[in-house]
Amino acid sequence: MENRNRLTAIGRHPAAAVAFGALFAIAAAFFLRGGVAAHQRLAAADDPVAVTDQALAASLDRDVAENEIRNALVAGDVDLAQSFVALAADRNLPIDPALADQVRETEADQHTLTNTTGRFAQGLWTGEPTDFASLVGTAFGDLFVFGDIRDAAREGTRYLTGRQYDPWILGLAGVGLAITAVTYASFGATTPERVGISLIKAGRRTGRLNPALAVRVVREAVKVEGAGGLVGLAQNTGRIEAKAGSQAALDSLAIAQEPRDMSRMARLAAAKGGQTRAIVKLLGRAAIVLTASAVEFASWLLWAGFALLGFCASCKAAAERATQRYLVRRKLRYPTAQGAFIL
Repeated sequence: MENRNRLTAIGRHPAAAVAFGALFAIAAAFFLRGGVAAHQRLAAADDPVAVTDQALAASLDRDVAENEIRNALVAGDVDLAQSFVALAADRNLPIDPALADQVRETEADQHTLTNTTGRFAQGLWTGEPTDFASLVGTAFGDLFVFGDIRDAAREGTRYLTGRQYDPWILGLAGVGLAITAVTYASFGATTPERVGISLIKAGRRTGRLNPALAVRVVREAVKVEGAGGLVGLAQNTGRIEAKAGSQAALDSLAIAQEPRDMSRMARLAAAKGGQTRAIVKLLGRAAIVLTASAVEFASWLLWAGFALLGFCASCKAAAERATQRYLVRRKLRYPTAQGAFIL
């Protein structure tokens, strides 16, 4: 009982109310800071570059960049390693000079005439680009109709003979033939779309076309005239390839879940260029999609409001308790002769 009374007395002391007020003030400052950050993310919702910069500030440092470069070199992906070198330079992160030299040497080894010719032939024959040289081969074959005829004949034959076929490859080959004809008629005006179709086919063939994206493109194609949704996807894919390379375009197809994502990726590639692959590897879809929501922003403000109410209540309690203690002490110190107290 004595301990309980002591705790009650301590809790009623003005200093306790002041302490609680300080805690509520700290909590309110924390929640307001979170609310400001959530508001900034909401403001950047339609700007993929701003979203990316905010995410990189929290996830990229020198150790992460160097580790990703080493992993890319081990995997033989010099294009990704170069992308991380460019991203680190843009973020003012000093990279080990020996590691940067290793990237340049590996790149030089891959750009020999024999190696480049072999990759061009591989892209021309298989239609599966793995770098710029093989993409040139793939695009060359499609531009001169060979690639689309090859794919249409192969998938069409499988369909007619009752074997398993890929309707996406068959459909893309047909759209590619149509776009190729328009490209010739417009003297190359639809080249981005032509390259985009080639990359979408390559993504589908290699399993790097997000199934969710494919489903949404089909739904949009039904809503608009003809293959408008697919043509828009091809156009954005071609723009990404032109600014960031074929592998960046394929990586974008892998993370995109709707055609709008590819539009955002095209805007990001236009701003970041060769850094795009590293950004996609590091952040994934978070590079273009807002991680905060209006509900999160509202929750930060709600908790900040509760903390501010607690702070005001604590200040009020501290003032009342201090005033009460002062009056009690004054009464005890200055009694009147008749037993009354001077206030």
